[in-house]
Amino acid sequence: MQIFQRTIPTTLETDILVVGGGSAGAVAAITAARQGCSVTLVERYGFLGGVSTTVLDTFCGFYRRQGDESRKIVGGIPFLVIDELNQRGAALVRTSRYWKAGDVITYHPEILKIIWESLALQSGVRLLYHTFAADAIMEGERVVGIVTTGKSDWMRIKAQVVIDASGDADLAAAAGVLYEQGPALQAMTTIFHVGGVDVARASQVSKDELVGLMAEAAASDVRIPIKAGSFSITTLPGVMIVNMAHVSDLDPTDPEQLTQAEIQGREQALACQRFLQMRLPGFEGSYLVKLSTQIGVRESRRIIGEYRLTRKDVLQARRFSDGIARGAWPVEEHRPEAGVRVEYLPEGQTYDIPYRCLLPRKVLGLLVAGRCLSADHDAHASVRVMAQCMAMGQAAGIAAGLAIRDQGAPRDINISELRAQLRSTGAMI
Repeated sequence: MQIFQRTIPTTLETDILVVGGGSAGAVAAITAARQGCSVTLVERYGFLGGVSTTVLDTFCGFYRRQGDESRKIVGGIPFLVIDELNQRGAALVRTSRYWKAGDVITYHPEILKIIWESLALQSGVRLLYHTFAADAIMEGERVVGIVTTGKSDWMRIKAQVVIDASGDADLAAAAGVLYEQGPALQAMTTIFHVGGVDVARASQVSKDELVGLMAEAAASDVRIPIKAGSFSITTLPGVMIVNMAHVSDLDPTDPEQLTQAEIQGREQALACQRFLQMRLPGFEGSYLVKLSTQIGVRESRRIIGEYRLTRKDVLQARRFSDGIARGAWPVEEHRPEAGVRVEYLPEGQTYDIPYRCLLPRKVLGLLVAGRCLSADHDAHASVRVMAQCMAMGQAAGIAAGLAIRDQGAPRDINISELRAQLRSTGAMI
């Protein structure tokens, strides 16, 4: 019998370390690597994209509504991803039937996996798949790396700058960053795809008609979890994506509760699929194609940063001198019991996301990007959508590169230079 012993942890060194390969983390890594920095990206799955490839097939937030037109508000590396999708015939721009906030971009998630990976590798990013960030390595108040666990053993990765793009602020929490969670988290959702749909007929069902049919079903023996929902076309003929399940009162940062959420989400998705088949025109001959790889988490930890984006900032379309991205998506709160609450910005307006929202208080050497930024509950319900997460990743990647160049901390970089470099990449600020 062969006896295996735990090996001494290996140490890798890199200029910039990105934790999480979702839309924010992938863009952060690509952007930083294109500045000439050595970049390592740690990802728990065997592919990039996070929610963009495991849950959804639509990017929200790239456009704002101006009368009958949609105008682009996010550019640069994030839109390079869209260009790559378009070149492969794997995306379409459409007007949402549910939100009056600018066009959205629907894409083929499996093609997107390849695009994320190709862009990362072409840019020189070192990818470590099937690897979990287990802890932060600290020197005083400075993050200098992480401890990972994966297929082989524990490993230490040292870095000059770490970007937490985990969504749940996992690394930031491990480093002692202050954060808030609640008071009431938005509901989680298991998204699913349905095939065999008469798309033309199904698309004639209005939002109000859908709500009415759901109310009728809830009053009968057809049990569905919420009072509102949505379904949309995909890039595949006869296939629609459905967003109806609502799992609430469970903590997505607790593994036992997240396990229960996954189980409940799949149960709810099946109930919703039966409802569609029994009650909605166009779905009579439909069938389940796939469930999302994981449950979609809208909200968990939000760091306490140097600035906290507020509901007032969003709805009053506030601008900031350190703005690094723009947003225009409405405050879209998925309430655990009451469905969805939506509040719109003034038509044609956008708000800024300040760089300070990516900077944790006190802890040095660390940036965040994506939905774990510093924002209150309502502001977060707008800024969490993927286009804005990608734009935050672009800013974090450039900021990390500037910190490396200047041999300083991310909080000490020149904001004017950061904004100038963002503009040079095509970012819209």
